[in-house]
Amino acid sequence: MLFKEITGHEHIKNHLLTSAANARIPHAQLFAGPEGIGVLLTAIAYAQYVLCSNHGFENEGGREACNLKFQNFSHPDLHFVYPTVTTEDVKSKPKSLDFLPLWREFLTEKPYGSLFDWYDKLGVGNKQGEIRVEDATEILKSLSLKSYEGGYKIMIIWMADKMNVAASNKLLKLLEEPTDKTLFILTTENEEDILQTIRSRCQVIHFPSLSEAAIAKQLAEYEGVEERRAMTIAHKAQGNYNKALSLCHNVNEDAPFEEWFVTWVRAAFRAKGNAAAIQDLINWSEDIAKLGRETQKKFLHFCTDMFRQALLLNYKAEPLVYYESSIKGFDLEKFAPFITGNNITEIYKELNDAVYHIERNGNAKIILTDLSIKLTRLIHKK
Repeated sequence: MLFKEITGHEHIKNHLLTSAANARIPHAQLFAGPEGIGVLLTAIAYAQYVLCSNHGFENEGGREACNLKFQNFSHPDLHFVYPTVTTEDVKSKPKSLDFLPLWREFLTEKPYGSLFDWYDKLGVGNKQGEIRVEDATEILKSLSLKSYEGGYKIMIIWMADKMNVAASNKLLKLLEEPTDKTLFILTTENEEDILQTIRSRCQVIHFPSLSEAAIAKQLAEYEGVEERRAMTIAHKAQGNYNKALSLCHNVNEDAPFEEWFVTWVRAAFRAKGNAAAIQDLINWSEDIAKLGRETQKKFLHFCTDMFRQALLLNYKAEPLVYYESSIKGFDLEKFAPFITGNNITEIYKELNDAVYHIERNGNAKIILTDLSIKLTRLIHKK
């Protein structure tokens, strides 16, 4: 993995290169940033730079055999931990090692892939991924051995906020008393969900969203996209290069979410003073409740973004609005006046509460029905 192949973040790359070149490598680092911006890729490139004694953005000049092992993410001193679930083949106590071939496929196919993409690869269904204490035990075993090439041993923990309490406590002990030449790189999209005691023992590096210019440049150079189309895609991607790649290849992953959202708000509008329309909201809630919990959570985050787009449009911030309706008869401009400063905070709160309860295995049908009834009241709030 070459630093130059990773979109944007030049100042962070320079910081990592400089610290490594000067042998100032903190034993635990936390890379925090939003989805689809290359946080995991930066961690892998950094690991390659350290393990292979490379030089500069080319990440070359070090040991050639070492660099070759990184082409399929199989260096013996590089270890990965990531959320997993039980499957047909792994029926209990799943851990990252059980899915290593699948993980390497995922990294090759979708280097900017999201947690939802990984869950889709795993086929989680109605389950929720987690990093369990079994993974923490494997971390302890792996790092207790001597390094294969006599240098650093590097442990990359992807989506560290998905560690359960038992795993977090066990990892905390390792961070407090690290073995010699051991480097932990934790990555997260939700820094606040990581135990404060773990965060306090890491050097935290915050990754900002990618600029439209950086995304457009990357699309032009590596995907061969014409300049004007690249800028259009970059604007719609909202700093998410994974989304930009989907748009580039005409894969609209949000298409079903958009249809569900429009069906939902139309039913909420009809439900005011119309008891019969309440049944439409109940039917909608039942349909969404049949989906997997990760899909439900991603959809609710999509709804949050849609309400934000409507609010921006209502307050005449058109340059920040990227949404283009693909649903017949739905016009965001007509919907926008109903989303104002008087109700947006409450709408956000109800959506976040719904995500919170779904994450904790609440009854999705009840949660979504309750949310729908509250939405009916909020969008008609003066």
